[in-house]
Amino acid sequence: MANRSEVVHGFPHLDTVRSAITALYRRLSPEGVLSYAPSVLPADVAFGDDDDLHLGAQRVAHALVHHLRLPEARVIVSFREMEHAASVELTAGPEYFIELNDRFRAHRRDIGAALAHEITHVLLHRLGLSFPGTRDNEILTDTVTTYLGAGWLLLDAFREDAVSSQKLGYLTPEEFGYVLAGRALAFDEDPRTWFTSPQAYQAYTRGRARALFDAQQPPLTTAGRLGRLRYAKDRRRAREHQDDRSAGPFAYAFEQGPGGLRVSFPCTTCHQRIRVPVRGRVRVRCGLCRTILECDT
Repeated sequence: MANRSEVVHGFPHLDTVRSAITALYRRLSPEGVLSYAPSVLPADVAFGDDDDLHLGAQRVAHALVHHLRLPEARVIVSFREMEHAASVELTAGPEYFIELNDRFRAHRRDIGAALAHEITHVLLHRLGLSFPGTRDNEILTDTVTTYLGAGWLLLDAFREDAVSSQKLGYLTPEEFGYVLAGRALAFDEDPRTWFTSPQAYQAYTRGRARALFDAQQPPLTTAGRLGRLRYAKDRRRAREHQDDRSAGPFAYAFEQGPGGLRVSFPCTTCHQRIRVPVRGRVRVRCGLCRTILECDT
């Protein structure tokens, strides 16, 4: 259990989160990502107080191995005193060896969350997908766990009251909500009924608001009036100053090319940057995730 002051809130890792989603789509393809529908269901990872500790942990681990499309193999889960929440042995198999912190003996409802993160480490190892540095690689793991349908468990493990708090993973609660909302929009899911933690529900709501904000920025036609006015001003400035590539501290940017002015902006699904000519209203198809975007450039 962590002190309230130790739980970071907000969106400090958002650039790395978006890069992780882009990397996932590049590695798996849109069809590969969509094969992870639906999310792992609460009934499949439920852990009751009456369940045998080791048999229950192995049952939940097996369900997560199956959900993450890993080769079927025996999962060996053990408990010991350790600094971190859990660890996994990244070997070629055929068995999976996972160690959990002893504190999960008394917090069984969160065993699924810890296992989801560690089993995703195995998946990423087999995919050969990683980021340099421990911090960014752990953010990648949290993001992929969530985007592939098992990370709602990590968000649901977040609890906070006047005297104590608990959070698993490297993302903030709001960042977990952001990734989960992005998955919900892409997969047409609504995870809100799965949360048992009121604080997790609130963090998801804040993360979803940020995801919807991203989907309402120019040059998308869903942008509001103020956004459109700002975009028009920046576009005019870019035309008048042809050496100025950037429109300002916003998601879109202008640049001059052989065919005239072009604008680049991130895809609302996979976050890969899309570059199109500035020529008014146009439908744009993302070359990575194939999302169709209505734009007014």
